[in-house]
Amino acid sequence: MTYQEQIDKSRIPQHVAIIMDGNGRWAEQRGKERTEGHAKGVEVVKKIMENAVELGIKYLTLYTFSTENWNRPEDEIAALMDLLFNNIDEEVFIKNHVRLRVVGDLERIPARVLAKINHCIDNTREFDRSTMVIALSYSSRWEISRAARMLAEKAVNGELDPSAIDEKSVSDAMTTSFMPDPELLIRTGGEIRLSNFLLWQAAYTELYFCDTFWPDFNMEELCKAIYVYQQRERRYGKTGAQVAEENKNE
Repeated sequence: MTYQEQIDKSRIPQHVAIIMDGNGRWAEQRGKERTEGHAKGVEVVKKIMENAVELGIKYLTLYTFSTENWNRPEDEIAALMDLLFNNIDEEVFIKNHVRLRVVGDLERIPARVLAKINHCIDNTREFDRSTMVIALSYSSRWEISRAARMLAEKAVNGELDPSAIDEKSVSDAMTTSFMPDPELLIRTGGEIRLSNFLLWQAAYTELYFCDTFWPDFNMEELCKAIYVYQQRERRYGKTGAQVAEENKNE
């Protein structure tokens, strides 16, 4: 029996975040250029977006390019930006009624890439079947620092009492404030770390790590991650007995 057949369709996580790792290593193992792995990875993004829609996932956040990735060789960065430009397929979003959103520090993104992204955002903003969020030139430390500056500026300007700052205030200052925190975060490629991704938002997120390189990730792999997620008890600091009692009373 496949994992797609085993998952409980009534308990699909509403927000799934993915660290898409392993493109370069996938290519190197096959004697190809790293850019070929990235190109294959882009194909998988489109398929997984459609898979997410089919499963009923409302938000899919993909770690596409981190602020640290700017330290890669210039030719690889240029190739990645070209891939991004050439593969923002607005028709795929429109066909699936998926809204596009982007989070990250976009000041360094090439103007032509940013213009194409913004055009797709504008033309899909009314869709509500699902939202795909691209984390581009993103890092949690950048985002948290940005939120701290915003709150400090409001306090200095007398718009905010510092004693009133709480978790909600910080969450509302995040670039991700338009969506719920992820219930499930998947990392492909065999590494077991968050790599500066959604650190604030993932406080109670279930983490799933797999050895599969991103170019080999597919619907069955996604369903396997969801199946594992569904076997876990999400306690949020409570005891198992408390959670069981609450579930019984629902």
